Amino acid sequence: MARDGNTAQREPAGQEALTRQPVPRPDGDGPLPPSSPDPDDPMSYAYTTDLAAIRAVVHRYALEAGLTEARAIDLTLAVSEVAANTVKHAKSPGSLNIWYDDKEIVCQIHDEGIITDPLAGRRQPSLDALGGHGLWIVNQVCDRVDMRSDETGTTIRLHMDLPRTDAGH
Repeated sequence: MARDGNTAQREPAGQEALTRQPVPRPDGDGPLPPSSPDPDDPMSYAYTTDLAAIRAVVHRYALEAGLTEARAIDLTLAVSEVAANTVKHAKSPGSLNIWYDDKEIVCQIHDEGIITDPLAGRRQPSLDALGGHGLWIVNQVCDRVDMRSDETGTTIRLHMDLPRTDAGH
């Protein structure tokens, strides 16, 4: 990875990142953990500018987890928006972690930026607002969005419910 004082570049995701198998979600559904997720979770991807690879990975995992094509596109859009905010505002590399169980798929994005507005994305921005539309859309397309931001950076978890497989119950 070559870096200079102004730009961070990343090689495009290798085939290994695009074909790695998703893993079941870690146990527990409590508050956001410290910024590093479970080290046994093999689906972890660092990025700086390669958002096309992020979108490809998320879309594939979303379909594999069981989301419909439309919901997979929604999740891909949401992750892409949060990752683009990393590139635009955080000026630091970001990390993406994905896991799922039989109920939901979760995409966790972390970077070193800080969001000072605790309600960012929760209030509908005015049509002439210069910013804030992306996080608003993220909150509209995902079933749940958790955000923690402090001096250690920002962690955002995007949750999408998976379709029930036991349709008869």
